[in-house]
Amino acid sequence: MQSRRSFFQKLMWLIPVTQRFSRVDRDGRSAATSFLASLGICCGVMALIVVVSIMNGFQMGFKDAIMELSSYHVRVQLPATADRDDFFAWCASERAVVSVTPFSDAQGLIAGAHDSPQAAIIRALPADVCERDAGFAREMHVISGTFDLTDSAGIVLGNRLAELLSVRVGQRVNLLALSGAQDVSLLSGNRNYLVTGIFRSGYADINAGYAFISDAGAATTFGAGAEWTYGIKLRSPTAHRMLTAAIQRAFPQAHVESWQSYNRSFFGVLQMEKNILLLFVLLIFVVVGVNIYNGMNRLVFERRTEISIFSALGAPAREIKMLFILRGFFTGIAGAGAGLVFGLLLSVQSAAVFLCASKIIYGIEYFFTFLIRPEYADFVRVNSMYAVYASIPARIIPQEVFFITLFGVCAPLVASYLASRAVLSLPVAEVLHDE
Repeated sequence: MQSRRSFFQKLMWLIPVTQRFSRVDRDGRSAATSFLASLGICCGVMALIVVVSIMNGFQMGFKDAIMELSSYHVRVQLPATADRDDFFAWCASERAVVSVTPFSDAQGLIAGAHDSPQAAIIRALPADVCERDAGFAREMHVISGTFDLTDSAGIVLGNRLAELLSVRVGQRVNLLALSGAQDVSLLSGNRNYLVTGIFRSGYADINAGYAFISDAGAATTFGAGAEWTYGIKLRSPTAHRMLTAAIQRAFPQAHVESWQSYNRSFFGVLQMEKNILLLFVLLIFVVVGVNIYNGMNRLVFERRTEISIFSALGAPAREIKMLFILRGFFTGIAGAGAGLVFGLLLSVQSAAVFLCASKIIYGIEYFFTFLIRPEYADFVRVNSMYAVYASIPARIIPQEVFFITLFGVCAPLVASYLASRAVLSLPVAEVLHDE
């Protein structure tokens, strides 16, 4: 308690002196240095929060579509001797499991209205998949027709796949070639399906390469020996390791694969892209830290008289160093706090910011084009990419925002600590003698 009390006693004189120095510096030659230091921290924190939030929205759009429509959190293949009902009952007893969906995949070649067959993955699903899997229903955006699998002769296509096949709802497609069990032929002209719906997801490869049929017709289309996989959705994607180990203990002969291993290469590329982008933006803090270090070095030199007086009055060098460390701390708090507020505001209103930026750039381009080449002014158009950027929803993750803000506070704190070491090299007697 005594050491804690003495620490607060030190702050009783350190904080007022630091604030006094700050007020004097705001009116003196160091005003620009202090302002630019806080402004740099503010811009760095704001830029990082906005970049990370938009990058999260961009990447999570892909991840959500892949997880909910394609890969699932955990995929399980049971041996032929396993009881399917026992597995469903076991999953129902696990609190981490949200839903279990059996499906079967086959690679096929689909022909549409014209002779332009396209390769696609044909997935057989239960007719009530949207009722049992809320995540699937959320990511499955039907833009034409309905997602109806009650008819064993119906098929639902991705919008890009339907465009490549030149088919619409109500028209028929044929599965010319299809991988399956040994009791079905590889090539056939009799596997005709009626297009009942066309969907769009957040991932272009799914839109261009997936088609869904009912599990009722899968036995005929894929063959009696088709392999069935059980896709499991979890309450938290991070719980996949624990559930994978539990399934292996309960069903030793089952083949279990998590979403990380199934999509390792793609998700690894997304994470590397995000890390590289963060690395470039973090250079802002390095530049600001160097400027704060140089500014603090100059501040120590300018305050050499006050430092010498404090030393002559008995103040330890460690406490004098704390004056400049506290100065850096307050600079970081001011800059990081403002950057946090502006960063969250811009992230929430990112769509409006992009649309406003597109109008401003359009106005500038139109103005200069009208001045230089008036005959071309009517050809100036708003850049459509800004509308694409505006359609990306920002995803704010509290943990990332906290660490970005903390880094914004620590950068000037470390720079001030390194600069404050110059206090120990000041010759107190010589400085007072000169004064």
